[in-house]
Amino acid sequence: MSKVATLEIDGKRYEFPVVEGTENELGINIKSLRGESGAITLDPGFKNTGSCESGITFLDGEKGILRYRGYAIEDLAEKADFLEVAYLLIFGDLPSKEQLEKFYDDIKEQSTVDEEMKKILDGFPKAAHPMGVLSSLTSALVAFNPSCVDVSSEQDMYNAIVKILGKFPVLAAWTLRKKHSLPLNYGDDSLGYVENLHKMMFEKPGKKYEVNQSVIDALDKLLILHADHEQNCSTSTVRMVGSSHAGLFASISAGISALWGPLHGGANQAVIEMLEKIKEDGGDTKKFMAKAKDKDDPFRLMGFGHRVYKNFDPRAKIIKKSADEVLGQLGVEDPVLDIAKGLEKEALEDQYFVDRKLYPNVDFYSGIIYRALGIPVEMFTVMFALGRLPGWIAQWREMRLNKEPIGRPRQIYTGHTHREFQAVDKR
Repeated sequence: MSKVATLEIDGKRYEFPVVEGTENELGINIKSLRGESGAITLDPGFKNTGSCESGITFLDGEKGILRYRGYAIEDLAEKADFLEVAYLLIFGDLPSKEQLEKFYDDIKEQSTVDEEMKKILDGFPKAAHPMGVLSSLTSALVAFNPSCVDVSSEQDMYNAIVKILGKFPVLAAWTLRKKHSLPLNYGDDSLGYVENLHKMMFEKPGKKYEVNQSVIDALDKLLILHADHEQNCSTSTVRMVGSSHAGLFASISAGISALWGPLHGGANQAVIEMLEKIKEDGGDTKKFMAKAKDKDDPFRLMGFGHRVYKNFDPRAKIIKKSADEVLGQLGVEDPVLDIAKGLEKEALEDQYFVDRKLYPNVDFYSGIIYRALGIPVEMFTVMFALGRLPGWIAQWREMRLNKEPIGRPRQIYTGHTHREFQAVDKR
């Protein structure tokens, strides 16, 4: 017998079907609520509202579980590379060797951008934030690829996917090189996807690019850990924009803008900025731990706890190990990173933080790694976007294939009731 939920308004009862997911999540399907009762639900921030049914990512914040298409994030981070995970998220299954090779070859074929794009990049001042530049350049791809994607054609859809996966790292790297007055470059067909990203970002004129496998492995893991995270702000934005039948590039550009905010993708940048302030104040971590526990102190400890995870962020466990390895192998000496280690140690041992499950999250460790790798703080969110790209693509593709209706939330109006218009000389 199917479950139903009963709602009573002014003595009238209404029944709505209860939907159950494959992991036993329950949702009340209220799509007929307004039509039957004239009422709507009010849920600021949509924290209790499911916007769709999705088969891409499962997240259990209470138990600290994250799975892509049924695969545990721990297994994927240890055993797969970023392009394998991208293929899994987008198409639903891990690729065979032949499928993966074709996927990478097709992406490489699309890893150049129209030379006219350089003129658009030239129009930005060096002071422009890389996320603003990246969003604009991604949107500009529409002008150079004006044909609409026929979502009923698997080939058409596939072509659009490999096109954005091929061009996006180039645009991301160019935003960095523009800011640092470096010549714009391309990758090398003999290198892998992540190696090429690193090469395009850091290759210096007149110097041979050397691959540091420890660095590449750390970047690969970071990209995998950020590849998707259910219906967060930027992913919901991609789906919302795409629901109007806007194209893939335009929808991704909108997602980049949503990710830019400090409450979303900018969190790892906020971690480093906090650590810098602690260093400038003298580096006393105990002092700032006390400030964080003081309810009357406005100081916030960035990179600890998580809106969704009420336990240890499973991604943080993985990246903590990677951070320890990278810092050890690179032998980086940096007082800011020393402060980070101090805060981490104290938070893991402090009963106040342990009781409240305020553990270091993925933003805390990713900021540390990016800094150790020499990635400028203003590029942190761009790195997040590079990782999240497959998830955005997968969510956009799923939404279009499911023929979801255009997103159109309702509201409760709280403004003036009807007012008579008065001529300007009588106001």
